[in-house]
Amino acid sequence: MDSPQPYAEVDLDTFAQAHLAAAFVLDVREPQEYRTARVPGAVLMPLRTVPDHLDQIPRTDPVYVVCAVGSRSARATEWLRAQGIDAINVAGGTQAWLDSGRTYEQG
Repeated sequence: MDSPQPYAEVDLDTFAQAHLAAAFVLDVREPQEYRTARVPGAVLMPLRTVPDHLDQIPRTDPVYVVCAVGSRSARATEWLRAQGIDAINVAGGTQAWLDSGRTYEQG
């Protein structure tokens, strides 16, 4: 069996299609960032807490990981893939989502 790649990333349009198909979205930003604006349906799990909540992350479907612009989510993606999870970093993160004019949630 092939070992997981340390890093996987998709562009915003590819992510948007997966999002429309009800993909699991993991937001690794801090709570105050998450409350300000987030991808609809994104599950908050600050980066530092990801290892403590591994049991809450799906193992059967891809997990799309976002942060503000992509560096924290890249680290989370690499770590999750090493744990056998099909994690995919979203290039540009939440900021790219907002800049594209797509809908978002607050609060």
